[in-house]
Amino acid sequence: MTQANPLWKSAPATAFPRAAELPPSRPVCTRRQCAPQLVEAAAALDPDAAALVAPDGARLSYGELNRRANALASYIQSLGIAPEAAVAICLDRSFDLVVAALAAWKAGAAYLPLDPAWPVHRRQSIVEDAQAPVLISNSKLACRARYIVDIEEGVHSASPEFTSCRIRRENLAYIIYTSGSTGVPKGVEVTHGNLLNLIFWHRRAFGVTSADRASFLAGAGFDAAVWELWPYLTAGAAIAIPDESVRTSPDRLREWLTSQSVTVSFVPTAIAEPLIASHWPRETALRFLLTGADTLHRYPAAGLPFRVINNYGPTETAVVATSGEIPPEPGFALPPIGRPIANTHVYILDADRRPVAPGETGEIYIGGTGVARGYRNRPDLTAERFLENPFSLASDARMYRTGDLGRYLSDGQIAFCGRIDQQEKIRGHRVEPDEIVRVLDRHPGVVSSAVLARGKGAEKYLAAYIVPASGPELTAAALREFLARQLPDYMLPSMFVRLSELPLNSSGKLDRAALPEPSPELAFTSAEFRAPSSPVEQHVARMLMELLNLDRVGMDDNFFLLGGHSLLGAQLILRIRERFAVELTLRDLFEAQTVANLASEIERRILSSLNSMTEQEAARLLFLDERNLKP
Repeated sequence: MTQANPLWKSAPATAFPRAAELPPSRPVCTRRQCAPQLVEAAAALDPDAAALVAPDGARLSYGELNRRANALASYIQSLGIAPEAAVAICLDRSFDLVVAALAAWKAGAAYLPLDPAWPVHRRQSIVEDAQAPVLISNSKLACRARYIVDIEEGVHSASPEFTSCRIRRENLAYIIYTSGSTGVPKGVEVTHGNLLNLIFWHRRAFGVTSADRASFLAGAGFDAAVWELWPYLTAGAAIAIPDESVRTSPDRLREWLTSQSVTVSFVPTAIAEPLIASHWPRETALRFLLTGADTLHRYPAAGLPFRVINNYGPTETAVVATSGEIPPEPGFALPPIGRPIANTHVYILDADRRPVAPGETGEIYIGGTGVARGYRNRPDLTAERFLENPFSLASDARMYRTGDLGRYLSDGQIAFCGRIDQQEKIRGHRVEPDEIVRVLDRHPGVVSSAVLARGKGAEKYLAAYIVPASGPELTAAALREFLARQLPDYMLPSMFVRLSELPLNSSGKLDRAALPEPSPELAFTSAEFRAPSSPVEQHVARMLMELLNLDRVGMDDNFFLLGGHSLLGAQLILRIRERFAVELTLRDLFEAQTVANLASEIERRILSSLNSMTEQEAARLLFLDERNLKP
C-alpha cells in the first residue's frame, strides 16, 4: 500500500497490466540479491539470450555481458579501489557503457556516468567533485583521474574468473549530477535499495518478462538511462539501442520501435508528444510508451495500439516517484502525473509543511524507499533538501523537498503545477539558470547577466540577458562559443538580449517579470543582414522562418542563435530530406549552423549524387523546373 497525502486514505500502488498480462510472481529481493546479482542470475538462466542489440543488429548475449563485466571488475579491483568509490564512465550509449556500469558494481563501487558530449571542463569538474579515482572510457579524453582505464584493455587484461563483491541495499549504486541552484552541479547518491524499489515496481507494473524488448534512448548522464537498463537486464529481457539519428526524430523513432519489435519504451516528453499524436501500424509490438522529463501537454490520439504512461520524479527519488496512464480522451487540464509508485509517499504541503486541503496547491515532498542518500560531499545541501519525515512511524524516515508544486485531484492522481524556484526543464534536462549566469559573468565583456526560460513545452528555450561592458563589440556567436566550452548543449541560451541594466524590484533583487521578451531589436547580432540569394538559400531560409516563427532570416543567421535546438533541428532535417532528397544529421546541422553553410552543404551533396541520377531527377534537384524557382 502507498500513502498519498496525510489527508487522503491510502491508495494501491500504481499497476498497469491487466490480469491476463501479469507475469508469474517472483521472489522478494534479499540483501544479497541486488541488481548485479540479478543480472548474473539472468545470465546463468539463459547465457545465449540477447541482452543488448546494437544499431547494426550486433548482439551481446547475457553470458558475454557477464563475462566482460567480471573481467573488467577484476581489473578495477586490482587498482585497489575502495568499497563505494565512484567509478566514472565516459562512454556513448553502447555495449561498453553497460559492461562498465555492471563491472563497477561487481567491484563493489558505484558508477558515475559522464556524457561524452559535455564539455571537458564540466566532465573534469564532476570527476574532481565526486573524487572518482577511476575513469573508464574507450578513447583518450582531456579529463584527469588517478586511473584512466581503456575498457578494451581492462576487459582483456584480467581473468574473467571473478566473484562479485557482496552488495547490500544500503550500498551506493550510482551518482548522477544535476544542475545546481548555487551555480555548481551537485551529485545525487542513489543506493541499491533505492534502485531495487524502482526495478521491482517497474517489472510488476508493466509485466516485464524475459520475452520483452526495451529501448535505450537517454544520454548516459540522464537518470532516465538507469530506468531504461536495469529493470530489463535483471529480468532477462533484451534492450535495443537505436542509431543516434533515430533518437530525436519522431518519424524515424516510430519506424524503429516498430521494426525492432520493442514492447516497452521510455521516450522524453518532447519526442513523445508528436509520437502519441501520429498514426501507428496496428501490428506494432509496443505495449507501453512511457514518458516524462517535461510537462506533458498532449493527450494520446484515439486508437493507439499501446498505452501511454506519464511519469514524474526527481533524480533524488530514484527516477520515478509517480506514474499514471493517460487516456485518449482530451481534457481541458494538463495530463496528470499519476499516483505514487510502490513504497513511495507523496505529500502536498504548505509553507509551514502542513498538509494542504484536498485540491489545493502546495509543494511536493516525497518519502519512501526511493529517497536517495543525499548529495555527494554536500552535507549542508543534503540537510536542506532531505528532511525528517514527520508523517512516517519509522524513526529514520526521510522525505525529499522537491521545489515542485502540485495538487491532488479527486481521483487520487496528482496535477503538476510548476516550480517554486526558477529551475527549468529544457528538452528533458533539468537546468538551473544560475549555473549559466555563473559562467556568463566570467566573460570579460559581460557586466551582469540573467537567464530565463521562454516558450512552453517542447518549444521552451533559454534567453540570456546581458549588460555588456564597454570595449570590443560582443556578438551572440562569441557568447555562445564561450559558454559551449564549459556547458552542455542543452544549457546554451538560444537568444542573447542586450540590456543597459537588469531590472530590479524594490528589494534590490532581479525582477524576472520585468525582463523583456526577446526581439530582433534587442538581440545581439552575428553579422550584418544579407538576404538569401540562391534558390537553395531561399528555401532553407523559408524553412527556418516557418519553424522559428520569424519574419526574416538572412544568409549569415545562425539556426541556434535564432532560437533553434536539437528537436527543432530534427524537424528541419526532415523538411530538407523531403524537399531536396538530401540526408543530413544533427551533427551536420551543428557544423553548418548558418543558412549559407547549410545551403552550401545541401548543394554539395546534390552535386555529388548527380552521376547516379536520371536527367529528370537532376533537373528537379537543380531547379531547372520553373515551378521550383520560387522559394
